[in-house]
Amino acid sequence: MVAEKVSLAAARRISLAAQGFADPRPKGRVDRRHFRRVLDRIGLIQIDSVNVLVRSQELPLFARLGPHPHSLIPDATRTGEVFEYWVHEASHVDMAHYQLHRWRMASEHKWSRYFTLTERRPDYIEEVYRRIEVDGPVASGDLSERVTKKGTWWDWDDAKVALEHLFWKGRVTVTRRAGDFARIYDLTERVIPAEVLARPEVPVREARKQLLELAARHHGIGTFTDLTDYHRQSNAPCKPLVAELVEEGVLRVMQVEGWTKPAYIHRDARLPRQIRACALLSPFDPVVWNRDRANRLFGFHYRIEIYTPQPKRIYGYYVLPILWGDSVVGRLDMKADRQRGALLVQGSFTEPGVPAGPLAEDLAPELHAMAGWLELGEVEVVQRGDLASTLRDAVGSYARR
Repeated sequence: MVAEKVSLAAARRISLAAQGFADPRPKGRVDRRHFRRVLDRIGLIQIDSVNVLVRSQELPLFARLGPHPHSLIPDATRTGEVFEYWVHEASHVDMAHYQLHRWRMASEHKWSRYFTLTERRPDYIEEVYRRIEVDGPVASGDLSERVTKKGTWWDWDDAKVALEHLFWKGRVTVTRRAGDFARIYDLTERVIPAEVLARPEVPVREARKQLLELAARHHGIGTFTDLTDYHRQSNAPCKPLVAELVEEGVLRVMQVEGWTKPAYIHRDARLPRQIRACALLSPFDPVVWNRDRANRLFGFHYRIEIYTPQPKRIYGYYVLPILWGDSVVGRLDMKADRQRGALLVQGSFTEPGVPAGPLAEDLAPELHAMAGWLELGEVEVVQRGDLASTLRDAVGSYARR
């Protein structure tokens, strides 16, 4: 089979359209209909607890919808439209796809902490389950047995290991506590709607195949590993499934300009004439969460530096890529200074050849909109990075209008 050829620019537009960036932002009040539209486009929203700007799961919504009620995701969780599970890391996932993840819940994870715990305390996990069954939902702190000072993020005590094992297995489901974003664990049948749990099981092979089709739909176009990465699937069992999707006409084999591996385009993918986006992307947005794909698609080398010691950081702590048109053209190091009531741009950087003036003019209203959304009074651009001076002038000029 001879693969069709597509330019890199076209591949970018196909991908961004699939992710919702060809859709116009709402002009009026943003509501659950708009949230549904985004969820249909991207399928899941990766969760991260860092709150230096805003919790990361809200940024994909802001990038596609602009200012929106902060209650959209909690409301969708409460009404059974999304659930949380380990999919592309911890994620809010479309409830319509719940059955496609049951096979993972039935599998055994390889956490050494779990095996160590069951060797030491073989009945403990069931004791924790019965505690939730009788007394109701708990946070890990309610069961904590720690007597020493907590170490790293992954320094879990036995209670946390037990709860996370029950969560992985689908026996409990989690929601988030409003104040501190802590996981609250409850029996699955008290969280997931009964009609969802009553749906027929999907065999593992078919579930994997449907997830690959969804990944292709959400990406528009991508390599084999782009598709498997979307829902964190293993490559080996997926190879024959992608071949079947090609044979069935769901996917077509493509050769993207400059890519060394074949790509697959979904039969429903659109190629818009242009993308008119100006958006700040979460580090965990599907457009950039696969760093290799971001490099292939946009020529954008991106590494999150949250876990890098401050002296070794190049761009900053919480750096958001800038999507402008159909390209990722730079990055801003962002922080919400809630004490001072200011949105801080602590570093402003462009990729080579990007015109600073026009980019800054488009970023200024986006930054002011974000400041208003976060209930911050002003935007302050720190003099750091090649875009900083131009962006500071544009932000100030926009504020005076």
